[in-house]
Formats: sequence, C-alpha cells, structure tokens
Amino acid sequence: MAIAGRQSAPAGQKRNRAKSDIDWTDVPDVPFTGERPDLPSTRTIVTRDGQESVQLLSLTKKWWETVSAMPHCKLWTDSDWMFALTTALVADAAFCGIASAAVELRNREKVLGTTSEFRRGLRIRYTQPEVVQSTAEVTSLDDYRDL
Repeated sequence: MAIAGRQSAPAGQKRNRAKSDIDWTDVPDVPFTGERPDLPSTRTIVTRDGQESVQLLSLTKKWWETVSAMPHCKLWTDSDWMFALTTALVADAAFCGIASAAVELRNREKVLGTTSEFRRGLRIRYTQPEVVQSTAEVTSLDDYRDL
C-alpha cells in the first residue's frame, strides 16, 4: 500500500528535475604570472585649491600585488583588468580613510572575487593543479650492479 505524500528519490536518481544552469568554474590554484597592467604611482584628488597628485600608499601596492596574482586572473579580459586597476585607486582612497571609498571597495572586491566567500558567489573554485606524471621507464640500479 502506497503512503500519500512525498517519497524519497530512488537510489541514483536526483531530486531536481532540471539540471542547474549555473556551473562552477574550476581554476588551478596557481598564482597568476601573466601580463598585467602596471599600477600608477600616483592618483589625483580634488581639493579646494584644485587638483593635486598624491603618492599611492605602500598598502595599496601590496593590495595590487596580491589581487593581480590571484589564480582566476587568467580568466580576465582587458576590461576586467581596467576594473581592477581603478579598484586599486579606490582601495588607496579607502586606505587613506575615506569612508565612502571603503564601501565602494567592498562592492568592487566582491565583483573581483578577492575572498573565498566572494569567489563562491561568483561560482569560482580553486582546485589542486594537475601533476604531470612521466611515462618514462626507470631502470633499477640493481640491474647494473649484477653485471
């Protein structure tokens, strides 16, 4: 006799009827070493007296080194790199204490996937790099010792 209500799915059968249309992007967990734009040494700020150039903080330079070496940077196009570069300037403003820049920095870092939580939202996951195994046969030294 069948019991009314929802039954569990038979073994090997998925509960969802449709395949998820959002797939994960797997990226080998290896720092990016390809070409990237150079970080400018200054940014322009507007003061009462006009525009002024200020040097970027060392924290901003460290931020750029870290972000531009993330493994998923290999997926970026020129427009992604420009977005990251302008985000570095926003980061410098935030590091100088501008509160509105800190909010914008958080939003931009989410788009760039700078933390594991943000990458999870972008459906990017780092995987262990594949190890290439040699197929060459190795001759044992014991074979030569018997001669």
